[in-house]
Amino acid sequence: MSMTRVMENQFFMLVFMVQMVFFYSFSALGQPYISLVGDPGMKRDGLRVAFEGWNFCNEVGSEAPGIGSPRAADCFDISSNSLEHKVPETDNKLGVGATFPGLSPKALNNADLYAVEKEIYLGSLCKVAESLNHWHFWMVMLKNGNFDTKSGLCPQNGKSAGPFPPTGRFPCFGDGCMNQPLLYHQQTVLSDYGDMRGGFNGTYELGADLRGGINGISFFEVVWEKKVGVGSWVFSHRVKTSKKYPWLMLYLRADATRGFSGGYHYQTRGMLKTLPESPNFKVKLTLTVKQGGGPQSQFYLLDMGSCWKNNGNPCDGDVLTDVTRYSEMIINPQTQAWCSPTNLVACPPFHITPQDKKIYRNDTANFPYGAYHYYCSPGNANHLEQPSGTCDPYSNPQAQELVQILPHPIWAEYGYPTKQGEGWIGDPRTWELDVGGLSSRLYFYQVRFHIIQFPPRFSAFLNNSYQNFKPFFSFLHCRIQAPLQQEEYGRLLMWVQKYLSVTMKRLLSGRSVTLMCFTPQNMQVPQTASERRLQASIDVGTELFTTKTDGITEWTLRL
Repeated sequence: MSMTRVMENQFFMLVFMVQMVFFYSFSALGQPYISLVGDPGMKRDGLRVAFEGWNFCNEVGSEAPGIGSPRAADCFDISSNSLEHKVPETDNKLGVGATFPGLSPKALNNADLYAVEKEIYLGSLCKVAESLNHWHFWMVMLKNGNFDTKSGLCPQNGKSAGPFPPTGRFPCFGDGCMNQPLLYHQQTVLSDYGDMRGGFNGTYELGADLRGGINGISFFEVVWEKKVGVGSWVFSHRVKTSKKYPWLMLYLRADATRGFSGGYHYQTRGMLKTLPESPNFKVKLTLTVKQGGGPQSQFYLLDMGSCWKNNGNPCDGDVLTDVTRYSEMIINPQTQAWCSPTNLVACPPFHITPQDKKIYRNDTANFPYGAYHYYCSPGNANHLEQPSGTCDPYSNPQAQELVQILPHPIWAEYGYPTKQGEGWIGDPRTWELDVGGLSSRLYFYQVRFHIIQFPPRFSAFLNNSYQNFKPFFSFLHCRIQAPLQQEEYGRLLMWVQKYLSVTMKRLLSGRSVTLMCFTPQNMQVPQTASERRLQASIDVGTELFTTKTDGITEWTLRL
């Protein structure tokens, strides 16, 4: 969930408050709404919240000295006017080498695997069982954007990359720049007046003492507050970059309670007891932005994360073939559209209207260029339409695909912002977002596979003639592929394209043969049905880049 940029050595601060969003699903037949999260509206007095720290490639790498694995939780119920905490601080401090129930031998001294299993363990302590399902916690996610290319820590599109010389694309002050932060937990307490308050805070500067102030160092803080029996939890976030740590990311996430969430290649624990499926789910929230953070800070009204392979199959943890898919609405009005008629590489191959009509990016009269900040393709895609650009290969444990959109009239039917500045400073709004409808029509790369069975006699013909005709097939394939990718020429040419793009799965003379034919998504007919897609994580938050002037952003989010 990142984009590589050159950053200047200044710092700025972001502060925001959140009263978490209510996710719900609806039936196409008009049946009642059903909440998809364990704590809709964040109104439950007994809070469930956790913390996770990531390095640039969404792993741990190494733990901060004396802090333990960067996973922690604050979970409690209320009984007789007192808080019954589920997670002791000794468990929050657990780190490599320390055992806990369920820890596997292979994870005991591996920082990456240890964090995975610690999250599952904390989830078991925080678990809320319901009649039909269970759930665990909201997740505060903090990510360090530094990348030491000489460390060899980050794979390239899931493949081991090894160290390589610095290129200037990634910030890093030298050895140790990808460290995890010092993390401090203020366990939630209940006052005599019925007020509950808790939080996490810390810094990436490992030698810093927060008691001396935060000038010149990075800093993050998340505080949650609520009055017993009244309203919802309010989360206040603050993150400050520094010269050594100029790129930090902070999100409040609703992750899957099981399976693979966006950006993960392992089992997670979270708040989504049922995965939202496009097109039938919505998000309702009230957002008030009080201050912004400059042109290089990206603030996401919503960030949807999911995972499926390029052939449409669900992810299974194989980082070579899994692909993380992100769609993000950026509401900072200083973020401009990189997609344009003269920069098609930053545009998705086509746009799909609410009426399910395709508009190709070379249709300069109709394509909504201003609606797209940036698009990039997964690095493990084999049949990309040109021109194409692939996403950063290092900032996820597997290949990723990114669709970043901006306020534009084309999104009006989904309830999203329609012009720059809506929902930003001085414009508080209540949003009811048809996230399912929108996400079902956003372009994502996918290759359709069709299995075709041929009888033995045709199998023998292919066996005898395929090699002789292969150069001719390849020539025709190249000749017609380019125009097909620019414009639809009807079913006949699409049929020819499909059969000239055949790859042999197995060819046995005298027996039935199975051929696997691929049809890229952009070869479908112009009138296309919306996609049904499962979303594995929903984030609200920001990516903070260093700017020349300090900036503060405050926002509140509620039902």
